Amino acid sequence: MQIKNFIKPFRSTILFIIVLTFGQVIADLTLPNYMADIVDHGIAKGNTPFILHSGLIMLIIAVGGIICAISAGYLASRVALGVSRDLRQSLFQYVSGFSLAGFNKIGTSSLITRTTNDVQQIQQTTFMVLRMMMRAPLMCIGGVIMAIRKDGDLSLLLLAFLPVIVGLTFLIMKKAIPLFRAVQQKIDRLNLVLRETLIGIRVIRAFSRIGFEKKKFAAANDDLTDTSIYANRLMAILNPSMNLCMNLLTIVIVYLASFRIEKGSLMVGDMMAFIQYAMQIFMSMMMITMLFVMLPRAFASAERIREVFNLQETVNDPDSPVKPSPEKKGIIRFDHVSFRFKNAENCAVHDVSFSANPGETVAIIGGTGAGKTSLLNLIPRYYDVEKGAIEIDGVDIRQMKQSELRAIIGLVPQKITIFSGTINENIRFGKQNATEEEIIHACRIARADEFIQHLPEKYETEIAQGGTNISGGQKQRLSIARAVVKKPQIYLFDDSFSALDFKTDAKVREALNKETKNATVIIVAQRISSIMHADKILVMDNGKIAGEGTHGELLRTNSIYKEIAASQLSEEELK
Repeated sequence: MQIKNFIKPFRSTILFIIVLTFGQVIADLTLPNYMADIVDHGIAKGNTPFILHSGLIMLIIAVGGIICAISAGYLASRVALGVSRDLRQSLFQYVSGFSLAGFNKIGTSSLITRTTNDVQQIQQTTFMVLRMMMRAPLMCIGGVIMAIRKDGDLSLLLLAFLPVIVGLTFLIMKKAIPLFRAVQQKIDRLNLVLRETLIGIRVIRAFSRIGFEKKKFAAANDDLTDTSIYANRLMAILNPSMNLCMNLLTIVIVYLASFRIEKGSLMVGDMMAFIQYAMQIFMSMMMITMLFVMLPRAFASAERIREVFNLQETVNDPDSPVKPSPEKKGIIRFDHVSFRFKNAENCAVHDVSFSANPGETVAIIGGTGAGKTSLLNLIPRYYDVEKGAIEIDGVDIRQMKQSELRAIIGLVPQKITIFSGTINENIRFGKQNATEEEIIHACRIARADEFIQHLPEKYETEIAQGGTNISGGQKQRLSIARAVVKKPQIYLFDDSFSALDFKTDAKVREALNKETKNATVIIVAQRISSIMHADKILVMDNGKIAGEGTHGELLRTNSIYKEIAASQLSEEELK
């Protein structure tokens, strides 16, 4: 997607801005002529009526120019803000559809920077382009024409100065563009360090690493500052250079014009008008220079935004989606499934085959890094399988629309996310039109009502961002309730009971068994006590299924499961 596509809806407004800008330029170019006439024909001859008449016309023209300038500025700001609004909205919508692989490729901190800082650079540059890029060429061309009309010989001086300005601008831009691209990358880095520090502040304080994080932030901050200073110093050379050339040109014009005036071939008013036109030409050049100060950063920002839009998403909806048969309700089948993270050496999931049926609870257990969560993330298509297929009700999930697939899944992730807002709002995240009775029922199943009833405002209690004002176990219970209120065909629990004490864990599992008796349940767990009553237990090791069976069968036949059980259960429970 091209940035210019976001400008197309404002074409009629831009056309009107051009007309207003043209009117402003005409006014600016006309005024020096009247000033010359006042000097040559009014002041020189003592003709007061002529001075008053010409002065009144100049006032009317000046007011017209001001009205055109204000109107053009207002409309240009509306266009710039409209473009940035639409661009931010499109970016957000596009990024919201990313798979986890897409987020991992660019990075969360970089996506935040691109959606905010980079879009703001586009906004500012759009405004500058509409006001200066249109006005400057008209002013420059018009100034040259009017200067030649006043005195063709003096106009040759302009040709001597313009190449110097153009050449200097080109050399500085050549060095500045890479620097401003580096500035945006360093903003990414600063954003990343800041975000990590704010999110991990508890861990940082717990390990007394505040000093280290301060140095880390200071290094990223200084790196950004140094690069920005160097880039802006480079750009700062332009304005003094332009002013120097402008003043030198004025001196040369006055010096040469004095001889012409002495001979009577040039009038004082015409010289003053010529100087005004020369200044207008150089002012237009300064406008373009100011624009060039912003363009490098805008080009860098536009390129970074294009990278997001051009990112080829690997998880996409099919052209002709297939809906599961209405007779089946959540039958999951893994058929020799393999999956590898990008640039990873080994498969996270390798040649996995199993099935899970409605009314059945399938548990997955294994050591850290065995591939349990990776396996679970394949079911809602956070990632796509590399080999094999995952079917739900006989349909390959890659042939289903992602929204329809996820509509039948209730997920409780390993990393709990609680949003700012009330408890009611957080539960309704699972089902927007859930009634109060459904919310209360879901919280009872998850045993969340045990602590909600003791809160001052109960279900209307405000939860802080990230759920920082409630405990880990309370967040897990709210997350379970959020999945339960959805009443899905398939429940996925990814180590969702780890923060619960054994008593609460047992109560939640007992209530869930009744609630999910007609649904397909897959549980990833570290604690054997949470899964020992499952209908089927899969033991994973290095991305493969190393054992399958019930708790009793695996205790007898699987050494990995027996080793895990021995570390958690008593000797009596192992018998």
